[in-house]
Amino acid sequence: MTAKIIVFANEKGGTGKSTLAMHTIIALLRAGKTVASFDLDANQGSLTHYIENRQNFARDKNIPLPMPEHTCWTPDIAKIYTLRSQIDKVINRVDAIIIDTPGAHTDLGGQAMVMADCLVTPLNDSLVDLDILATVEADTLRIKGPSHFAQTVWSTRQQRMLERKPPINWIVVRNRLLYSKSKNSRTMSILLNALARRIHFTLAGGIAERVVFRELFLKGLTMLDFRDNNIHVPSTVSANTARQELGVLLHQIWGSDILVETK
Repeated sequence: MTAKIIVFANEKGGTGKSTLAMHTIIALLRAGKTVASFDLDANQGSLTHYIENRQNFARDKNIPLPMPEHTCWTPDIAKIYTLRSQIDKVINRVDAIIIDTPGAHTDLGGQAMVMADCLVTPLNDSLVDLDILATVEADTLRIKGPSHFAQTVWSTRQQRMLERKPPINWIVVRNRLLYSKSKNSRTMSILLNALARRIHFTLAGGIAERVVFRELFLKGLTMLDFRDNNIHVPSTVSANTARQELGVLLHQIWGSDILVETK
């Protein structure tokens, strides 16, 4: 057994990497998979805090919840180990390795991307956030060329070719979509579809903006925990739609419908 390595990366903060990483972790665990997770952003520590909140909630409520084998990559760990050596320790005994990277360009994030089988880039549905993928002409909205993060992914692909590794499955997720179809949303659709063909990524369907995601963070819960006894996760139309959106995204990430196996 060799684990599938899924890396969440975007050289801009606040795009929802940790939230989507956590939902992927829990979906896999609830589908009976074994998961190791790595938080490479020790300063922010969003994924680590999410998991700690989950551990505290499970303890306080006396409810067993599935947990990953988690590592927060602190400076003390970095003095002793390399990321590749720690990945090698678990890669043959778990089904999936989920890596959450910092919201900035770092050598550590670059190392993770080279090891990725699947690279997931959440992108707020805004022309401001699009700047990490492409430079766009202001007047004509013509794509002038790939921007810094797209160039980083290109370099990563070249390095993987040199190491004789399979191509990365790069998925860009339109995150925090607004309910109304604005001019900005239509423009983003046109530009992202053009970019997908040009720099070769899969454009995911997208996740709408919902307050419930932020509320669940404090308890360490996800939209996939609602079937547990004594856990009251909203079963509103909005919440059900969110789970459907996550299901589509997780299928693209994992390659099969892991949510239909959810226990």
